[in-house]
Amino acid sequence: MQEQLLSNEVDIRRKKIEELKEMGEIPYKDKFERSCTILEARDKVGERVKIAGRIIFKRVMGKFGFIQIRDIYAKIQVSVGRNELDEQAYDFYKKMIDIADFVGVEGEVYLTQTGEVTVRCEKITLLSKTLRPLPEKFHGLTDTETIYRQRYLDLITNEKSRQVFLTRSKIESFIRRYLEDNGFIEVETPVLQTSVSGASAKPFFTHHNALDIECNLRIATETWLKQCICAGMDRVFEMGKDFRNEGMDPSHLQEFTQVEWYASYWNFEDNIKFFYDMINKLLKNCLGTTKITYQGQEIEFESKWPRINYVERMKEILGFDFLDETNIESFKKKVVENNIYSYQEIEECKTVRTLIDYIYKRKIRAQIINPTIIYNYPAELIPLARRNDKDKRIIDVFQVVAGGAELVKAYSELVDPILQRKLLEKQLEEKALGDDETMDIDEDFLLAMEHGMPPISGLGFGIDRFVQFIFDLPNIRDTVLFPLMKN
Repeated sequence: MQEQLLSNEVDIRRKKIEELKEMGEIPYKDKFERSCTILEARDKVGERVKIAGRIIFKRVMGKFGFIQIRDIYAKIQVSVGRNELDEQAYDFYKKMIDIADFVGVEGEVYLTQTGEVTVRCEKITLLSKTLRPLPEKFHGLTDTETIYRQRYLDLITNEKSRQVFLTRSKIESFIRRYLEDNGFIEVETPVLQTSVSGASAKPFFTHHNALDIECNLRIATETWLKQCICAGMDRVFEMGKDFRNEGMDPSHLQEFTQVEWYASYWNFEDNIKFFYDMINKLLKNCLGTTKITYQGQEIEFESKWPRINYVERMKEILGFDFLDETNIESFKKKVVENNIYSYQEIEECKTVRTLIDYIYKRKIRAQIINPTIIYNYPAELIPLARRNDKDKRIIDVFQVVAGGAELVKAYSELVDPILQRKLLEKQLEEKALGDDETMDIDEDFLLAMEHGMPPISGLGFGIDRFVQFIFDLPNIRDTVLFPLMKN
């Protein structure tokens, strides 16, 4: 029934387009000269304006009526009547202009008796005729499949979605300005790569026909940005897409946006201070507050973030010192004997590194709601991070965790090329054991390291997950304009 009604509506609009052409009207104009935007017009009471937008509401009551037009930023009411339009223009408006059409409106801005900002229409121009109507009743889309596949309808009809994506744009713009104002240079690095490096993740693979070589899509920008540091760019960053061919869930995307920055002569403590200052200024600038509501709980970012020592907390959970564990089977045995997990639950963990991470994510990270700094990580986890001077089994790493999810990860970078090669060689051993999230030996990166790098600290910040968190969205795909969907 619904499909038949839609089909009939499309047929009616097709006929109107033909009528318009027969009348000598152009149903799709080439331009319209606005004097201001809809948002600007709302502050111009008593002034004459020329504005344009999509009709989202129309009511005709004999010789008078109202429409509403909107763009992504605002909407405004327009009164349309025979007192301002001649009979021919008013008849054209009533019969040929529909909800969802784009129109240009000229007239004076005034306040109605109820205080509604309104434009008194003296001229209305059809700019673009639509074939399909907007979703019925215009209360916003609720079907998730339609929202993701036809995001344009979601943005037309849902105020929350407009707020999310406009704020996301402001966040990305703010981060760029903030980094540049602090001496960082923005660069672009390859998406197509010939070695898997920069993070522990499963990559996407593709074939380069012209060169006849196998490539992978980048999982991180880290090794390239460090080469820029080697070149003398003391502070460098990139904001762009990374790709990880891993499982789908409400907090993970296979294609996601991340900003990474690297600063010469910093350690991870410098990055903690820098990120804390940046995130609080970002929230004030983009949201007007440093407080957000997450799952019914108010979270204050400006308050002092507590710290959790990763290694010490894990020792408390496990009941033994796990840092010297090198054999996955003996490690699993201790975990099972201490009634932490069953063999079935940890069967998927093929290496010591993956088992440590498995336990951490479920026993520590999942319990954290307020912004918290996790630091003092096991060296087993990140082969690109600098070993601690006092205990080589520990790396100088921190994460900010909130709402049970990692918002940011940063560390003091390993710049020792001899140790780096050994650690990447160990990654190949882990790959042979069945771990498909290990890195390759990136010879180009190692060559750059051998030419010398200064002390460095780098940080990775996922934009999608941060937007999901601050808006308390149920699915990370709600932060992406056009998420990948299964056909």
